[in-house]
Amino acid sequence: MTIHDRLAFIRSHTRLQQPPHAPELQLHLADEITPIWRLTEEELGEMGLPPPFWAFAWAGGQALARWLLDHPEQVAGKRVLDFATGSGMVAIAALKAGAASALGADIDDFCAAAVRVNAAANGVEMTFTAENLLDRPAPAVDLICAGDVCYEKPMTERVLAWLHEAHARGVQVLIGDPGRSYFPKEGLRRLAEYQVPTTRELEDQEVKRTGVWTIA
Repeated sequence: MTIHDRLAFIRSHTRLQQPPHAPELQLHLADEITPIWRLTEEELGEMGLPPPFWAFAWAGGQALARWLLDHPEQVAGKRVLDFATGSGMVAIAALKAGAASALGADIDDFCAAAVRVNAAANGVEMTFTAENLLDRPAPAVDLICAGDVCYEKPMTERVLAWLHEAHARGVQVLIGDPGRSYFPKEGLRRLAEYQVPTTRELEDQEVKRTGVWTIA
């Protein structure tokens, strides 16, 4: 699929919505996970693909977006990396809050198209990379945001090590998480806690208690 094919796919199978915990934003989101997951596999002619994370506003990302919008002084003028950006929601929130630039990174090929349509819907410009940033030190940014990255043990360990290395070099790190299985119990300091509306399509509860954390 070309980028234009993916753009057309997103426009056809999602609708413009406001994330419930960050209604200042507008994103092209799906209402149900199973239909768009199957459509993605059919479109690509490949079965067993990961879920289309880009098509939903996950709890950790919503919490990060809310925190950035409520604390513009923490992001104004900064270069921001939204790691595992998905829909681009957190990067878009950062730009709305006054960030100088925002880079979204995700290895899902659909995310380049999702970021493009969602940034346009919000009147901002962000960049995107499909490179696996975990293969090298974090790029030259001031702030890294990582939402919903603690759902698989090997990936969580690798991401957290990478984030700690960036923090040791002076990069501010924010993590949004609703208490997923492999979220670390130590080494982080909670900045905020929210009750984030979500859906049983995605989670085990319709409202998830979700924190925004920084490396202690």
